[in-house]
Amino acid sequence: MDPTNNPWQTLSSRVVYENRWISVREDQVINPAGNPGIYGVVSFKNIAIGIIPIDEEGYTWLVGQYRYALHEYSWEIPMGGGPKGQDILLSAQRELKEETGFTARRWTCLMKLHTSNSVTDEVGYVFLAEELQAGETAFEETEQLSLWRLPFEQAVQMVMDGQITDAISVAGLLKAAALRATNRNHAS
Repeated sequence: MDPTNNPWQTLSSRVVYENRWISVREDQVINPAGNPGIYGVVSFKNIAIGIIPIDEEGYTWLVGQYRYALHEYSWEIPMGGGPKGQDILLSAQRELKEETGFTARRWTCLMKLHTSNSVTDEVGYVFLAEELQAGETAFEETEQLSLWRLPFEQAVQMVMDGQITDAISVAGLLKAAALRATNRNHAS
């Protein structure tokens, strides 16, 4: 199978809904079997950015908030959106400051990911922020956040126990845990 071959044919495309954050389009298509159909795509106007802050003692911070779309409370890594075309590191630094009050001297991009590639073109990045300095938060009007400082390993265990379910948080925490384990093994 040729991974560059697109088996879909787009006949037409129209935006059926749009706001400041997303647009939803409906495409008339010919599917891989050669049959006509429709495909809905949610396009995001920002890049998703998650940050895992880790202090010198090995603690991290989670952000808790009620997620309207899910109708439930969610613990997550600090995250937000950055405008397309803007430096993603600058967006990550802004989001960390807004949600936790922290700035960081050392930044590492851990990963790029697609959040749900069957229905959305959303792309996300996860950063590790270290050498933290405390400051004041600056929540947005849509945010009513709780901050929780906990051992990094406890946050990873929350992923394993199903208590953290946000895709960016799960992927980022597991990647950071794997990298930390690899670094410990190389150090010994």
